[in-house]
Amino acid sequence: MNRGGEIVPVSVISDGKVLRGRDETDEEEPADFEKAIVAAGWGKFHIIVYLLSITCGWSSVFETTTMSYVFPAAECDLNLKLEHKGLLNAVTYIGMISSGFFWGYLCDTLGRKKVLVAGYFLDGLFMLLAATSQNFPILMTAKFFGGFIINGPFSALTSYLSELHCAKQRGQVQMVLGVIFSIAFLVLPLLAILVLPLDFKYVISENFVIHPWNIYLFISAAVPLTSAISFIFLPESPKFLMTTGRNEKALQVFRKIYRLNTGKPESSYPVKVLVDEIAINQSKNHGKMTANRTKKEALIEGWSQLKPLFKRPYLPKILFVCFIQFFSMTSLNTLRLWLPQLFQAVNDYQQFHDESAPLCDMMSVFKVNTNETEDILQSSAECVVNTNNYSVYTNSMVVAAVSIGSYIVASGFINRIGKKHLYSFLGICSGSMALSLYFSRNVVTTLTLASLFVGTGSVMVNTLLAVIVDIFPTTLRTISVALAMMCGRTGAASGNIIFPLLLEAGCAPPFFFVGISSIGCALLGFLLPNTELKPLQ
Repeated sequence: MNRGGEIVPVSVISDGKVLRGRDETDEEEPADFEKAIVAAGWGKFHIIVYLLSITCGWSSVFETTTMSYVFPAAECDLNLKLEHKGLLNAVTYIGMISSGFFWGYLCDTLGRKKVLVAGYFLDGLFMLLAATSQNFPILMTAKFFGGFIINGPFSALTSYLSELHCAKQRGQVQMVLGVIFSIAFLVLPLLAILVLPLDFKYVISENFVIHPWNIYLFISAAVPLTSAISFIFLPESPKFLMTTGRNEKALQVFRKIYRLNTGKPESSYPVKVLVDEIAINQSKNHGKMTANRTKKEALIEGWSQLKPLFKRPYLPKILFVCFIQFFSMTSLNTLRLWLPQLFQAVNDYQQFHDESAPLCDMMSVFKVNTNETEDILQSSAECVVNTNNYSVYTNSMVVAAVSIGSYIVASGFINRIGKKHLYSFLGICSGSMALSLYFSRNVVTTLTLASLFVGTGSVMVNTLLAVIVDIFPTTLRTISVALAMMCGRTGAASGNIIFPLLLEAGCAPPFFFVGISSIGCALLGFLLPNTELKPLQ
């Protein structure tokens, strides 16, 4: 626009009409998200986001897994019986299951950043409550609300990272997240080795005593609190801003990404105009989203926004991905959460017999030790914590290291063979490893098969999340991820209830149950849509 001989740039408006940049005389062609994010490049900004996401990924793992290492150290202090341990493991997943829809709805209506900051801050507070617990009821309450809270930021993180990448790069986002999660599984046993064997008791008052396991949980609580602080300094997802009609703010984010990635000034960012996604989404029946909404208006619109998820074409898709995610996570997390118990059986067998044996024989020793432990807790005998569990921790670290390697290898193949084919291939591999555990004849074979099972199974689950991100539009993306994970965690909780019952029936049923579930999901995976290089909606 020319005023008195001076060229004045016209600001961006959401409808994409008659918008010109400085020194431009022709109308600018509006750019969609894919064009805008490609123009912003890939570089320093994305590396910073990934580094800040490390503690975010760890928070989810810490919330679900820390108790596996705390139980042996805290069972005397809290008078924990086996049923208490089962409840503490289950209550975190119950919290997650109960909040799946709630958090996905908030994230798709209020934004990714708000959920990430508030969610991780609240999770850190409940982890601090767990760390200060002096009895079972308080610990139980803290773990329930911790599970309820962590479901939100987990789904938000998945969507946030995917919405900072173009179609060609999005498949690798889940692989990077997988590496972050696997590193957390490596950090937990390492931290346990350093903290839990310590022999001290700091008495603050008669009813408040600090033990090593309290310190272990205090350190864990620092992880989500760090995540909350980190995301305060990051921008909102530009894709979400475009979907809610805030194109000018979205363009500002794109410019900042461009400046950090290229080192060039923001004014040289080539995209000047963004398309009107509100009109596009309404025409495609993706739900109504209004620009410059108040929080109340956003919540009201959110209910109408979710309607497309419960009718065609999205209803059959969400039902299908929830179904296979249910059995995928049933397979993975049932056996994964029981691995420390299996490694404990291996450790006890070797201490008692000074030799290796088939896995089924070593598991029979675990059953005997479990009954003896219950008898001690029910009697007046002195409760003594066994700290000679280094082999359990080191075996867990080996499993985590193999998982990291699995994600690194998979990241090199995901764009070559496609997400759905990778999912099916890994499901067959994971199921085969689980079936083979029944035939394991020594410790080395058991550890190898268990590591490969967890490695391939973990990549399998995260690959399905990458497909879900591509299938659903921005206004339904996080709620879809949250619902899929809610179903998956329901499967995980159910599997952990069923597993000991199958174990009582014999050595073969639990491993065949896990293996067949994984292979069945792999076969169904061939029915997933092909989303390779598909632009974000």
